Amino acid sequence: MTAQAQPLALKPDSLQVSAGVPGFWDPRRRPERPDMSHVSAIRFLTEVDFPPFDFAGSDGNPAGFNVDLARLICEDLKVSCTVQMRRFDTLLAALGENRGDAVIASLAPTPALRQKIDSTDPYYRSPARFVALREAGPADLAPERLEGKKIAVVSGTAHEAYVKTFFTEAEARGYPNVDAAREALRRREVDLLFGDGIGLAFWLNGTDSGNCCQFVGGPFTESRYFGEGIGIAVKRGNDTWRLALNWALFRLWEQGRFTDLWLRYFPISPF
Repeated sequence: MTAQAQPLALKPDSLQVSAGVPGFWDPRRRPERPDMSHVSAIRFLTEVDFPPFDFAGSDGNPAGFNVDLARLICEDLKVSCTVQMRRFDTLLAALGENRGDAVIASLAPTPALRQKIDSTDPYYRSPARFVALREAGPADLAPERLEGKKIAVVSGTAHEAYVKTFFTEAEARGYPNVDAAREALRRREVDLLFGDGIGLAFWLNGTDSGNCCQFVGGPFTESRYFGEGIGIAVKRGNDTWRLALNWALFRLWEQGRFTDLWLRYFPISPF
């Protein structure tokens, strides 16, 4: 393992983590509140089925982390709020056709996407994490300590590429999907599982895991592999909405309301 190829388990300066809750907001850099005097409502667009972030509740109405965050934003800005669920592949077109003011649907900005929309500051990121069986989790995940260990990853993902780049003495075993990789760990075919921290946190906290496993090491937040974070999308050039949403996100974090919401959905945090 060379000095130029070390895995990045530490959070970058732009990401602070407190009690397992991510925060991208610097208290020394309070954003200015934009003029909202001419705004009376925000029309949010979100995805139909991406739990725990977006899904239809038992009454058929929008529910999930993103939906609750949208409502908190409207409450803080003192404007009325609507949240409309649409198929993910139709969200940006609906925004462009003025059927909504903002998309809050776990949309990860890419260079191509930035040509079409503007985005707020990130409000969460999906780090990579290792998972081990509760009785067998190694205490030290330094690359040199994992020599000969078998690590389950989903084939063709950034997580597989990361393991092969930084944990060269371990054996990365590719599986066709997340369920197969998780089952490989439960059957002890591998020593560790490496994957998306958000999905793994949801699994660990649910009944499907059978309380078999736990996070070990990390989190790993290298943006070249795992993205720069999730923001709220608005139309290109719509600085009023972008600045207003940034202001509200900062305020919710500052007041502790973002933390309360995060821990409600992620009692086992991916951070």
